[in-house]
Amino acid sequence: MSFLIAEVHAQTAPAPVPGAQMGAGWEGLLFPIGLLVVLYFFMIRPQIKRQKEHKKMVDALKKGDEVQTAGGLMGKVKDLDDNFATVEIAQGVDVKIRRASVEMVMPKGTL
Repeated sequence: MSFLIAEVHAQTAPAPVPGAQMGAGWEGLLFPIGLLVVLYFFMIRPQIKRQKEHKKMVDALKKGDEVQTAGGLMGKVKDLDDNFATVEIAQGVDVKIRRASVEMVMPKGTL
């Protein structure tokens, strides 16, 4: 049955060569640093850009704008506070929402 099992011979580790491990620490860090750079440019930077655009859009809201909320409601802005907006979603039906929940401003005449 020994023909099914390969024979293993013990070997000693080769003697370390002085000065051979000098740059190994930095070379090992290149891959994780490269991953962080790629993560920043493909995930973090675009998200920050979208947040800035959304904040700019929310700050520019004014009475009469037709908006869509994150929950899918569409209506016309009737009143604005610092943190809240009153949106008329149907004739005589007003809803108070957070300004940050406004997802997009629709073109005039959409409703």
